Amino acid sequence: MKVLIIGSGAREHALAWTVANSAKVSHVYVAPGNGGTALMGGKVENAAIKATDIQALYTFAEKKGVDLTVVGPEQSLESGVVDLFRGSDKMIVGPLKDAAQLETSKVFAKDFMKRHDIPTASYSVFSDYDSARAFLENTTLFPQVIKASGLAAGKGVIVAENRDQAMQAIEDLFRKRIFGGAADEVVVESFLKGEEASVFVLTDGKEYRFFLPSQDHKRIGDGDTGKNTGGMGAYAPAPLVSGEVLKKVEERIVLPTLEGMRKEGTPYTGFLYIGLMIDKGEPSVVEFNVRLGDPEAQVVLPLLKSDLVEVFEASLNGSLGEVPFEMKAQSATTVVLASKGYPESYEKGKLITIDPKLEALDQVMLFHAGTSYVDGQLTTSGGRVLSLTALASTLNKSIELAYNAVGFVHFEGSYCRRDIGAKAVSGSIL
Repeated sequence: MKVLIIGSGAREHALAWTVANSAKVSHVYVAPGNGGTALMGGKVENAAIKATDIQALYTFAEKKGVDLTVVGPEQSLESGVVDLFRGSDKMIVGPLKDAAQLETSKVFAKDFMKRHDIPTASYSVFSDYDSARAFLENTTLFPQVIKASGLAAGKGVIVAENRDQAMQAIEDLFRKRIFGGAADEVVVESFLKGEEASVFVLTDGKEYRFFLPSQDHKRIGDGDTGKNTGGMGAYAPAPLVSGEVLKKVEERIVLPTLEGMRKEGTPYTGFLYIGLMIDKGEPSVVEFNVRLGDPEAQVVLPLLKSDLVEVFEASLNGSLGEVPFEMKAQSATTVVLASKGYPESYEKGKLITIDPKLEALDQVMLFHAGTSYVDGQLTTSGGRVLSLTALASTLNKSIELAYNAVGFVHFEGSYCRRDIGAKAVSGSIL
């Protein structure tokens, strides 16, 4: 069968790598893809179509006889790509546009969780600077978490430690418009204590299957310092999400979310990302995402033992509960190499060199994100450039292998965090 992967990041490279390993697949198209997917060769090739140009994607799928489409980025889902494809009975993995509001509108998500008694932080919603300012002037409880309601490339969240920082945040969102229309509405919510973790399910709207839980590292600097990013690394499985915690997530979050979406006429299908805060074994929802996470995809997909394409097909034909969904008895760590200056301004076009010895490293995978391959040259084209993933029998070993692999990749201004997985290894988050 022929598969189309929509997107251009490391998540989509990991999806293409996973799907291409299926014996059921004859060809994989990645639209628009990146330098890494361009270099995969064999059954994988890029298609120069923007992830949000849903009509061009549909036309391409028709022309090439694509059998299955998998959506990577949230922007495509917000554009209604699933609605378009399903309108012509094309197999596509992802939620419809209305269901995707669980991510594309934080106001929608918070109101939904309130209606269905799903544990999350208390919150208020504002649509103008003056009302938000009045609220913050009268609250004595800090930190406060201030979020642009719409999509902001994973950067629209500010943790304000004090009133001055909170005032600056609403100034930036409402008046300076640093996130444009994504901040037409702003959510101000109480700060949840604990440690963050990510849980992913694939669902057909009723049945669901869990991937291994993971933990992302959002801040740019070691020790979780500095600005929020799209994610600087991840590992799985996350010991923080014990069997007992996962059961609570299932009963208190997954089941009421899927049931609530069905009852409200927007049944949810595809990947559901549950960003959690876990405090003393009690999980609360920080956010929903309506697709696989990045960089979490780079660890949870390599740990999947079963054929992902068979699982996708089952999720679309009503047999998700009947197919194998096994995980490898290993740990995985991914380290993100970023451009100097990220998550703020950074230069592009830096030449990337990769030591050929990297390919010989067993259980190590290089997933590209912000790269381009033109005229035989691999160069940087984004803030997060590459993800180096390593699998091993233990988390300690996978961390060691991932950081060893970092030394085989070079570009000017390359930066990575040096503490991915450190808290789990030390036991400080158990």
